[in-house]
Amino acid sequence: MVEGIFNNKLSDVSTTSLLTLYCHGKETKSKNPILQDNKAVELIEKLNPELSKLDNNLYRDLVKNKLDRKLVAYITLRAKKYDEYAKEFLQRSPEGIIVNIGCGLDTRFQRIDNGKLIFYDLDLPPVISLKKKLLPSSDRYNFLPYSVLNYEWMEQLDRWRDRPFLFMAEGVFMYLQDRDVKSLVLKLQEEFSGSELICEVFNSFWLQKPQKKIIDLVLQGELHIGKEATFNFGIRDSKEMEKWRSGIEFIEDWSCLDEPEKKLGLLKFLKHIEIFRKTLWSVRYKLN
Repeated sequence: MVEGIFNNKLSDVSTTSLLTLYCHGKETKSKNPILQDNKAVELIEKLNPELSKLDNNLYRDLVKNKLDRKLVAYITLRAKKYDEYAKEFLQRSPEGIIVNIGCGLDTRFQRIDNGKLIFYDLDLPPVISLKKKLLPSSDRYNFLPYSVLNYEWMEQLDRWRDRPFLFMAEGVFMYLQDRDVKSLVLKLQEEFSGSELICEVFNSFWLQKPQKKIIDLVLQGELHIGKEATFNFGIRDSKEMEKWRSGIEFIEDWSCLDEPEKKLGLLKFLKHIEIFRKTLWSVRYKLN
């Protein structure tokens, strides 16, 4: 049991990291799991005694394993795909540097480590403080306790400037403001020219009224996530970021609805409707 693990209260957005972790754990213990994340199961066993004591609807659902099966399928399909992106990057650049932006309690390093890569988990100080109690750092696995918008974290990577970089932003950008996402991407392009960025994006169509109310209802009503965890940033097309500055190159995109996964249930039939296929999807860019 981890004592006093929630002395520093997580923000509403940071709390979503618990939801992701528990989805990984639930799926790992299921039949024919989409994702095998034994470390997530281990962390959940440490967290459950503390979460069970707290008067919070989300925590209560997590401890009681009340997670929607389609949500679990989506979250774990996304994690599996990002793991594949990372492994592909490491095949091309075995000693590459991976930065997990808005890492939450994800255990990607433990899932993909090739024995050579340098990996950085980047998130707000309270999240990193919690994560340090659960996972030990090492000479190749490091923590960056910063807001992604506080660019001081980039200075911690100076000694690796001669190596290839992969930046991964899974479930992050949609919570930021448009101007902040654009500023961050352009800063990454300036500081780490030639790097790759893989990011999950939200369709800006759903940010308009009345659609926005539906999204907030799902987040806050069904999932019991706090009101501050609302979606703010979105794009309509995967190539939209190319217009931000010359040198940003679209490589490919991916939607979980394209996967032939039975656990998605009826959701998989929405892939034929583009506005649903690309409600949440992921895009890969080269930052030249």
